[in-house]
Amino acid sequence: MLTKRIIPCLDVDRGRVVKGVKFFDHVDAGDPVEQARRYQEAGADELVFYDITASHEGREIMADLVRRVMENIFMPLTVGGGIRTLDDATRLIQAGAEKVSVNSAAVKRPELIAEVSRKFGRCATVLGLDANRVKKDGVEKWEVFVNGGRVGTGIDVLEWSKQAEAMGAGEIVLNVMNADGTTEGYDLEMTAAVSDAVKIPVVASGGAGGPEHILSVLTTGHADAALAASIFHFGTYTVGQIKQFLHDHGVPVRII
Repeated sequence: MLTKRIIPCLDVDRGRVVKGVKFFDHVDAGDPVEQARRYQEAGADELVFYDITASHEGREIMADLVRRVMENIFMPLTVGGGIRTLDDATRLIQAGAEKVSVNSAAVKRPELIAEVSRKFGRCATVLGLDANRVKKDGVEKWEVFVNGGRVGTGIDVLEWSKQAEAMGAGEIVLNVMNADGTTEGYDLEMTAAVSDAVKIPVVASGGAGGPEHILSVLTTGHADAALAASIFHFGTYTVGQIKQFLHDHGVPVRII
């Protein structure tokens, strides 16, 4: 049986780790190199590194910072934010990233997913999907957002998930904006729906407040991995505590 992965997320803005609520109102959460080193020592399975304002500000992601992080850790790193072209993805892979996460640019030009997948393989190609529950004409829809959650696209979350898989994405990180940073639990319904709609792994993101939430999203939510930030950055729980809780409840995890 495949083990479930626990993945801390480093949202980076101008060289510092930050954490917000529902993608906004960010507060400082430390130095990315120090945080990455700490999470490796704590037994994290992977690390996700997002330059959260690169797309919105129209600038390139900081490959030099990725390189500095990778000089201090040896666990897999997924990097996203501001990746617009195959050249952008190539720079990040060359800087040490194992996977690249495409989001806004892929929505505007889905062929980007295929280009990255052809060059680096499906396993290195991640779709970062920012999803929001919105009401239109009294009907709730699950809508894809871009530019750091600032712009709605009208695209349906499930349809985009299936299209991305067909284009060559090997994994989806589902960031549910309504739950992000609230520590009130993941969106189990949406996570399960996306997980059931595709055959590739789905990483749940947004809302982790404790071990019970992570247990729920890995079981009821059918997720292959759980991404969390607030509970780790501010010391509420350690990666080890989360993994021990999951192990005690019968979820296969890698214990160090």
